[in-house]
Amino acid sequence: MTHSTLSLSPQDLLWQAVSTGDEHAATSTVFDALEHGLPAQEVLLELIAPVQRRVGEEWAANRLTVAQEHAASAINDRAIAALSHRTAGAAGTAAGTGAAGKGRVVVACVDGEWHGLPARLLSEVLKLRGWTVDHLGAQVTTDHLIEHIHQTGPDLVALSSSIATRLPTAHAAITAVQATGTPVLVGGAAFGRHGQYAALLGADAWAPDAKAAADRLDQGPLKRPAQAHQPIDDLPHLDDQEYTMVARTKSRLVRTVMAGLEDRFPALRAYTPAQRGHTAEDVAHITDFLATALYTDDPELFTTFLTWTAEILTARGVPARSLIPALDILGEELKDFPRAAGMLAQATDRLTQPHRGRLAREQA
Repeated sequence: MTHSTLSLSPQDLLWQAVSTGDEHAATSTVFDALEHGLPAQEVLLELIAPVQRRVGEEWAANRLTVAQEHAASAINDRAIAALSHRTAGAAGTAAGTGAAGKGRVVVACVDGEWHGLPARLLSEVLKLRGWTVDHLGAQVTTDHLIEHIHQTGPDLVALSSSIATRLPTAHAAITAVQATGTPVLVGGAAFGRHGQYAALLGADAWAPDAKAAADRLDQGPLKRPAQAHQPIDDLPHLDDQEYTMVARTKSRLVRTVMAGLEDRFPALRAYTPAQRGHTAEDVAHITDFLATALYTDDPELFTTFLTWTAEILTARGVPARSLIPALDILGEELKDFPRAAGMLAQATDRLTQPHRGRLAREQA
């Protein structure tokens, strides 16, 4: 180990390990932190979690490829597994609680959610706090979740989702779990910075991160729901069927946008098949987020996603102005849908106004 390596912080060492694909070094860094007195919970939340956030940030800045991001996340996951094995049997003691047998928790990601690390962190923190945890992992279908609940009878279910487009699926899962008489705690970026979508979808509790979730459960059991929530009753704005129509016609909308973009964004004609494929994926994501914004009746959800997408495209050398004609075409296709048309107009305005000077330079 070189002098320069010795001078690095544990976070820097772990980042160096995961970003270069060195699983052995990542695990050694985690174990070294334990041996130097950092409690297991802090290793999870103050070492591994921040490094994982950096993985996402570096991907967004185009400094990591998708493959590198996946590899780094996989190494972090295996480091968590190694930590869990090392601390097995020390639940409660490692977190300083000295308690055990608090109850049984099922932790799962909603169907279609493949970002499994936040849920894994929660599972390990809850184990350290003395809970019995059934960790079901990423992309758990509602049917499989309900079957597991009937087999094990947990005290509560913790659902995780990082991508807002999974909110309709999360709503169905929340409703189904509550129908079994089991309370639901939700967390993850999908539910909003302040948990606003958790409240909208009728979850029994929300937490912004694993520590807050564990702290909430330490305060006492969640109240079991008296009855299931019915999605259409909870969200009367869905009566206009705009969400359903946009969601059902997604494939046609994507094809229409791609066909129209060649005339409105001529640079597309020179794109390689791979670049065209990426563009079609971007249009599909835009349509998914529009549908989700209609489901939640929150235009800001869509606008925030478009602003983030513009930043990602810019980091990858794709002109942000390419989004404007795509939104225009969608607006023409959905002109008879007032809420959708309003959201598209608001997003277009947000993209154009703050960056008018830059967009004008791009057009020149």
